[in-house]
Amino acid sequence: MSRAPADALAGLAELPGVGAAVDAARGACEELRWHEAFRRRWREVRAEAGLRAAAASAALDGAPVGVEVLRAWATGGGAPGGGVDAVAAGALRAQAVVEAQLPDLGARGGGVTTPLPQVLARVHAAAAAGLLPDTEVGRPRTGAPGDLRGLGPAPAPDVAAGRVAGVLRDAAGTRAPALVTVAVVHAELLTARPFAAANGVAARATARLLAARTGLDPTGTVLPEPVWQETPQAYQAAAARYATGEADAVAGWVVAYADAVVRGAARARAVADEVLAGRRAEGAG
Repeated sequence: MSRAPADALAGLAELPGVGAAVDAARGACEELRWHEAFRRRWREVRAEAGLRAAAASAALDGAPVGVEVLRAWATGGGAPGGGVDAVAAGALRAQAVVEAQLPDLGARGGGVTTPLPQVLARVHAAAAAGLLPDTEVGRPRTGAPGDLRGLGPAPAPDVAAGRVAGVLRDAAGTRAPALVTVAVVHAELLTARPFAAANGVAARATARLLAARTGLDPTGTVLPEPVWQETPQAYQAAAARYATGEADAVAGWVVAYADAVVRGAARARAVADEVLAGRRAEGAG
């Protein structure tokens, strides 16, 4: 008689501090959901939050072009060039892939859901266009990655591909709390570095989608990315510790992730306030 496969993620909820962190993140996201702006103007809030998420994600990958530059590109006011512009444009395109996968807020039924491995490939293709040859976008790397060097030695390409396939499979069938699932998928994509470049942008964009799919962030507007942008060294250091596989390091990453979600929900609430008032934040760019 065969045994059912173990739930690799569920046990992480028992690590010290994780239970309280899960409750805090869940509570912050649930409170956000009842903001008045989500009754009628959720599309505007989601679009504005998406721009800010993309801008912060680009900055974390060394392209701090700002929200207003992305807004101009998104609305046809200018076009990105090379260098840091290409990184930022990739972050904007990756966010567009995510938003296309998000259901309407309050919609009944989820419709056809693209499997997460396919979404990851699309996100990376969007993020890496202009940074990598066409033959490498959306495809696993065959050599060493060219980014995220502060996370220690990257696993071999076949190991990285196996880790990512495994965590995405686990995420699809786990009973772990949504916060744990999203945090671990994010960390695995960062530390395995499955692509030749644009791993950071791809990891954060995929985590945004997974946060919505798992019900952690049903609005699709929570903004942990600007929180990480403010303290990039702490973000990278927590991921590097996670990569050791030590239980306290994994717990520390999940707890820190929950804190970023709580603070990101407050930022999303501020965006919702601004949309409701018919204005955007002063200094948003």
